[in-house]
Amino acid sequence: MTTRIHGISSMATRQVLAELAGAYRQRSGVDVAFESVGGVDAAKRVQAGESYDLAVLDADALDKLTATGRVVAGSQTGLVRSGVAIAVREDSARPDVSTEDALKRAVLAARTLGHSTGPSGTALLRLFERWGLLDALRPRIVQAPPGVPVGRLVADGEVELGFQQFSEMMNIPGIDVLGPMPPGCEIVSIFSAGLCAASTRPEAVRALIEFMHSPAADDAKRRHGMDPA
Repeated sequence: MTTRIHGISSMATRQVLAELAGAYRQRSGVDVAFESVGGVDAAKRVQAGESYDLAVLDADALDKLTATGRVVAGSQTGLVRSGVAIAVREDSARPDVSTEDALKRAVLAARTLGHSTGPSGTALLRLFERWGLLDALRPRIVQAPPGVPVGRLVADGEVELGFQQFSEMMNIPGIDVLGPMPPGCEIVSIFSAGLCAASTRPEAVRALIEFMHSPAADDAKRRHGMDPA
């Protein structure tokens, strides 16, 4: 009988997890499927007791799920480091974002600013607050709906300057990625895997997590715009 592992993840890791699941299936015969949704929604569903074998989420979210007993303590394993990138619509002006001062000017000049739900969006708002600009910028800030890439809003013209993990920006048509956040403004999330307490196949899940953390998975992570954690 084929072992099947059912996981849930945030959208930021959707593509790399699909590749790693396929690679693991080839080498082990274990069928792995991930359901990828907005990270906030994913954490809520695990907390509500939905039946998953593992969760791949921002490390802070996994810590909270561990504290409530939904993720097995000691099972959290860092998988990838994912940095936020900045994008504009294809064929539009490309503002300089190479330094903190340049980014601040670009932000002030933008008609609308887009960010995602979850930790990266929260970190961006903290940056605006550090600059003393958050209240002035609020009317121009657009939060993408859960599970909707910010890049799609940029491509559709709803957002002039978009901020989200590079892994979610890199394959969206109709946008130009200007680059990562400049020095002093970096926003990097660590996504980790954790064994869900509801799993009935914990040893199989631990073996999968070990593979995803191993050097054998590093090339796939880099192909999808992330660094091994």
